[in-house]
Amino acid sequence: MQILFIEDERKVAQAVHEGLEREGYHVDLAHSGEEGFFLLNSKQYDLLLLDLMLPGRDGLEILNTLRKKGLTLPVLILTARDAVEDRVAGLDTGADDYLTKPFAFPELIARIRALLRRGRGEQLLRLQVADLEMDLVTRKVLRAGKSISLTSREFNLLEYLLRQQGQIVSREMLAQDVWHETERATPIDNLIDVHIARLRRKIDDPFLLKLLHTVRGVGFILSEEQP
Repeated sequence: MQILFIEDERKVAQAVHEGLEREGYHVDLAHSGEEGFFLLNSKQYDLLLLDLMLPGRDGLEILNTLRKKGLTLPVLILTARDAVEDRVAGLDTGADDYLTKPFAFPELIARIRALLRRGRGEQLLRLQVADLEMDLVTRKVLRAGKSISLTSREFNLLEYLLRQQGQIVSREMLAQDVWHETERATPIDNLIDVHIARLRRKIDDPFLLKLLHTVRGVGFILSEEQP
């Protein structure tokens, strides 16, 4: 899940960023309205966390522009403005939820999960190939009805493979899109191979039907059929 957090208070931004990353979300930070608006127009996100009092372009202006453009991206306002009229203005402008600072981090996580369930179609929140299932909201993975425990990195790797199922995925693609490394190097290739091997042991080894295949010299493919 890709989240954008637009927040000019750097300590708050960093604390939330670290907490969400531990929960398995990938988070981009913007510290001004202009920077955040640029990211919104250059990348796709599953959720926007938005402060209202921002330098350059305030949160309500950003939100109003998004909704006028017809974007249905779920938006959760995080702000110190706790007056009733501020809440009304935020929700009327198009926010899906409103949480005032200071807030409890578990409540933030619960609200994020609720918005992701509401904000996207159920088919996009569940990925599946054969009897391997992934729930992107609860972050649960099942194979033949059996729960599989994955690390955060393994989960993100499997999610990427599931989204590309039936297509060959190169190490370069994984380095850029899962590890967010802009330059290829032997160490990252070795790390990818280690994680692929660990993932294969968990999702394939105990089962007769093998899903994760290596295409020698090219990359990997997640498929019911042997390439």
